[in-house]
Amino acid sequence: MSADPQSVLSVGATLGEGPIWVARDAALWFVDIKGHRIHRYDPATDVGRSWAAPCQVGWIVPTDDGLFAVGLQTGVHRFDPAQGSFALLHAPETHLPGNRQNDACVAPDGALWFGSMDDAEEADSGYFYRFHKGVCVESGLPAVSITNGPAVSPDGRTLYHTDTLGKRIWRTELREDGTVGNTGLFAKIEEDAGYPDGPTVDAEGCLWTGLFGGWAVRRYDPAGKLMREVRFPVANITKIAFGGEGLTTAYATTARKGLDMTALTEQPLAGDLFAFDPGVAGLPGHIAAL
Repeated sequence: MSADPQSVLSVGATLGEGPIWVARDAALWFVDIKGHRIHRYDPATDVGRSWAAPCQVGWIVPTDDGLFAVGLQTGVHRFDPAQGSFALLHAPETHLPGNRQNDACVAPDGALWFGSMDDAEEADSGYFYRFHKGVCVESGLPAVSITNGPAVSPDGRTLYHTDTLGKRIWRTELREDGTVGNTGLFAKIEEDAGYPDGPTVDAEGCLWTGLFGGWAVRRYDPAGKLMREVRFPVANITKIAFGGEGLTTAYATTARKGLDMTALTEQPLAGDLFAFDPGVAGLPGHIAAL
């Protein structure tokens, strides 16, 4: 595996997002939010497969019943790949019809954390939620227009969450009961470097973020110091996930959204799934206990 990102699956995603390595089937799953698609990539066979979603789909995570949970615009649904079916579990924002779901992660305790956003990318109507063992609660974190993440530190004590339009990544204390404590600024993305998109934490406790419009992903140490930047041949990198043997391959989703015909001609790989050698392992994934 090269240290330079290489396209491994050509899907031409309008808004590829939410890559996640699912150990039980040794595959990388991700979504195309605007394309209403769920994708699966099997690196052993180099084969991809996709399913149609009934509306915008922001994320996918494995659940403790052997199936998946997905964040549709209409709420959290259980997804059965064998049937291609979706069943509503919880609709937290029926009062916000202009919102959709955007990103998610599973904490070490099995709690599902996910965020919403204003689909028009204007109003500060995006919130973070915690869904665990049948109970879904709003986190109490400040509302922003576009949420991304969250991600959880290896010890389960820190929640990283992103205000994409504000170009800030925040760090919040995560208590044992799942409630949040004090919040502080983790990192601010400078002008002309793109917008911080999905965050991911590696086995050394460092945080990686995709840069939408920034042509790169970045790695920050636990104190928020920039350690590394990996450049891509496409502008919009949304998020990475660690997978493969030993969780030593980084997979990155990308997007064609916002690119005009000239840009698409110059970036023929935009929207593909990429892979590269990050030089560090990832954390084992957790299973959502809903």
